[in-house]
Amino acid sequence: MRRIRPSGAERPDDDAALLRAVAQGDAAALGALHDRHAGWLHARLTRRCADPETVRDVLQDTFVTVWRSAAAHRGGEAGGWLWVIAARRLVDAQRAQSRADRVEHVEHPAAGVAPSAEEHALAGLEFGDVGTALDRISPELRDVLRATVVDGLTTREASRLLGIPEGTVKTRALRARRELRAALADLTVRGEVWGVTT
Repeated sequence: MRRIRPSGAERPDDDAALLRAVAQGDAAALGALHDRHAGWLHARLTRRCADPETVRDVLQDTFVTVWRSAAAHRGGEAGGWLWVIAARRLVDAQRAQSRADRVEHVEHPAAGVAPSAEEHALAGLEFGDVGTALDRISPELRDVLRATVVDGLTTREASRLLGIPEGTVKTRALRARRELRAALADLTVRGEVWGVTT
C-alpha cells in the first residue's frame, strides 16, 4: 500500500486525497488524516463534554466512521465533514448515557446528580417543544439548522456538508429560524408545548 503523508505546504485537496486513499483501504492515509484533525476535534469535543472517556470514545468512533464511509465524502477539506460525524457521535453517546442514567436513577435514585446544560439542550431538541417544532419545518431548512446550530458548523462548512452554496445556507438559515419561531408560537398558542390539548 502507498503511504500518503501530508506535505509541508498543505493544499486544499490534501484532505480529499487522503479520504480517497482511505476509501481504497489505505490505513496509513487514515493515520495521516487522524494526525491532522484529531487534535482540534478533541479540543472541540471537550468543550461540549466534560467526560474525557466519552470524548476519547467519540473521537475513536469518528475515525471508525471515516474508515467505513470515506467514499461518501464529496471532496475538498474534511474538517466540516469530520465535525458533523463527531458531533453526531457525541449526541448519540450523550443520549445513550442519558438513557442509561434514567434506568440507573429509577433503579437506584442518586441525590445531587444534575444533568449538564448540554444534556438539557439536546433532550429539548429531541423530545421537547423545539423537537416538535423542528419536525414541522421542511427537511432542507431543518438540515441547515442542525448543521449550523446543533453541530456548530460555519456557513462554509455547512455549505460543503450539504452540497449547497454558502448564500443558500444563509438564506435557508434565516427562513428556518423564522419558520421555527412561527412553529413554536403555534405550539404555545395551542397548548401543545405543555402537552395540553385544546
